[in-house]
Parts: sequence; structure tokens; C-alpha cells
Amino acid sequence: MKQLLEEIIKEWWSQKLPKINPREINLLNLFSKKVNKAISVIGFRRVGKTYLLLELAQKLGQENCIYVNFEDERIPEKTEVLTLFLEVIKELRDREKMTFLLLDEIQNIPKWSKWARRVMDTCNYPIFLSGSSSKLSSKEIPTELRGRTLTCYLFPLSFREFLTFKNKNIKNLPQTTILSLQREYLKFGGLPEVVLVEEGKRYFLIDEYFKTFLIRDIFERYNPRNEAVIRDMLKLLLNSTYFTISKITNTLKSLGYKIGKGTISNYLNWIEDSFFVYFLKFYSPNVKDQLQYPRKPYFIDNFFISRFSSKFSKNLGRLMENLVAQSLIKESYQHHLLEIYYWKDNRAREVDFVLKHQEKIKQLIQVCYDLYDPETKNREINSLLKASKELKCNDLFIITSDYEGEEKVKGKKIKFIPLWKWLLKDEL
Repeated sequence: MKQLLEEIIKEWWSQKLPKINPREINLLNLFSKKVNKAISVIGFRRVGKTYLLLELAQKLGQENCIYVNFEDERIPEKTEVLTLFLEVIKELRDREKMTFLLLDEIQNIPKWSKWARRVMDTCNYPIFLSGSSSKLSSKEIPTELRGRTLTCYLFPLSFREFLTFKNKNIKNLPQTTILSLQREYLKFGGLPEVVLVEEGKRYFLIDEYFKTFLIRDIFERYNPRNEAVIRDMLKLLLNSTYFTISKITNTLKSLGYKIGKGTISNYLNWIEDSFFVYFLKFYSPNVKDQLQYPRKPYFIDNFFISRFSSKFSKNLGRLMENLVAQSLIKESYQHHLLEIYYWKDNRAREVDFVLKHQEKIKQLIQVCYDLYDPETKNREINSLLKASKELKCNDLFIITSDYEGEEKVKGKKIKFIPLWKWLLKDEL
């Protein structure tokens, strides 16, 4: 085993790094020699976690780093592997030199966290972890690493990164090209490999991603009794605007499955922990209402909707809403005091996103692809005004596909902004 580990390390040092498109996140900004903490990069599969580690190696010098993917089929999932791995590093590297350990999917190895704690306490080896499970987050990290990690959440490409990957400068583009790129981003999402590959191969890739997510992150990790239930539950979620555990359970029972609400609740937690979906709660000062009201599912990447949702695959309004949700959820991970909800009253007036900062409602956002129909526009505005009054918030936005402007309605100022401008709001 020691020989194999030595081979893997030497392979890493000898291989040429692939072409790396830089991301907005710079892991070096999180690292400090004075603060001995492991940096944990987590997110859904294929969002670019490995390439973020490789970008770090490029900056630090590949010879100063050791990268290992613990999903390598040659590496058994045994604790002894880590003990031997440390021995091999000490044999290959000068102990006085700082060696950066870049460890992919290490959470698959038993007792990995105790090993990592020992390395941090006794060696000059800064640790960078990456994985597709929330179990690596600072909230859920094993006890021995509590307070010893910083978590970096990685999402699919932002629209700014999407443009960079496609070598486009927004300031030099005509409106028609911008809207064409916006439509492409809406449909095909921001998973890096999908963005870079030619369109004909994109469907093959997303099918593989979905299959790998189910097998590696759900079936192999949790070993459920009935895999078909989870597949059908995901189909229901991908075709739902709202859901409750009771409704999903009853629907699955009507399909012949013998299953209870507790099991469905577990399944929902599993897929949320894998970052495939985020469940948005209803806003209410009453916690009981938040728990009882239906939740809204939003998915990690739009391509999963346009590929696998029979109901919403061509619904640009739903795709746009999901994209806005992704951006807001990403922001909430970066700013822990920011909370995202939706709002609805007993007359079915709804606001898509309620942004709460500490105890104050900060902003209300509606998403509407086409505002040119007067009835649609009035409905969106009236819902926003009702929520504005009830929640005591006057920062009101409607995100559109292409309409921009500002209107005063019943004494309230409402800003209309195209999706692409809202996504690039910090740059323009």
C-alpha cells in the first residue's frame, strides 16, 4: 500500500496541470499561516471543486502540494491508508518545508477527521478538503475538527463566470447577444464542463451527472431499501412549485409504494445534504407556520430542470426563478445573517423572495419573465405592494427578461431590472 501511495503522489508531481479557468473564489484568501485551520471546499458534484484545488496548486507551485482523490478506485476506504499516507509524505518531503495537502472526497475514509486533526497539530502540512457532502461543512464537521475548519461553498458558475468561460466581455456586447447568452445560461445552466462542451454533448453530460449523483451521493452513501422511491420522489420535486411531506408521501403511496412520512423526510434531507436541491420556507414570524406551510424546491443547476422536468423544461419563467434562487442562496451561504424565504397570503398573492437580514426584512423580489401582458404585470405589482405593507419593506424589485425601468405605484417605488443586469449588479 505504501508503494501505491508513493506512486500516486509521484504521478501528481509529474503530471501537467490542465488548463484552468479561474473562479471568483480565491482559496488563498482563506489561508493563513497564523491561523491553523483546515479549509473545506464543498458543493454539488461537478461544480468545479477539484479544479479550484488545482488552481490553488498552480498558485502555490505544484511541487509544494500533494493532491489525492480518495474516490480513486485504487485507494481502499480504510483508516490505515491515511496513516501510511502520512508516512509516505514524510519520506518524500523535507519536514521543514511547508507541504499543502489537497484532499478530494476524504470523508469517505473512516476516522478521517481524527487523522486530519493529528496532522494539523503535529505537522507543517496545511490541509484543504473538498467533497460533495454537507458533512464537511463547519456546521456538521466531526467533533474533533469543530472550530478548526473554514468552509468555502462552491456553486455552479455565476453569470459573470459563465461569460468569462465563454470569453465574452459584457461591455462590448450588443443587447441581442446579451439576451442570447442569458437564454443559453437559463437553459443549460452553469456547470463548468457543460458550459465548455459543444451543445450536442451537453445532454450526455447532464445524464451522467444525474446518474452519478444518485449512485454515489444517495444510493451508495445511504443504502436505501428502495431506490425507485427516491427516483420517483425526485421526479415529483422537479415538476413541483410547492410540496409538503404529506403530499409527496400520499402521491407515492398512490403509486403503490409502502412508505411513511418519516422515511420521505429522511430522503429529502439526503438530497438537500448533497446540494442537489434547496427547500425554501414560507416567511412568517410564527415558527410553526414556517414548518407547516409548503416549501418550494430550487435546484442546484437549471439544466437539471430543462432536462428532467416534463412540466417546466420549456418554462422560461420557472427557469428564471430558479436561477435567481440559486444566486440568492449562494449569497446567503456567504453572508450568514441573510435568510431567504417566500411570502404568500390567504388570497394567493405571492412574492417569490423575501430577504431578511437579522430581524429586518431587507428586500422583496418578484421574478417575471414576461411583463408585457398587463394582467400579469398588475398581479405581480399588487402582490409586491401587499407584501410591502404587511412586512414593512419598501425596497421592491421585479426581475424581468429584458424590461428595465422604475415606476411609482400607490406611493411605492418599484424597480424593474433585466435578469442579466441583476446577476451582474456588482460589476455594472
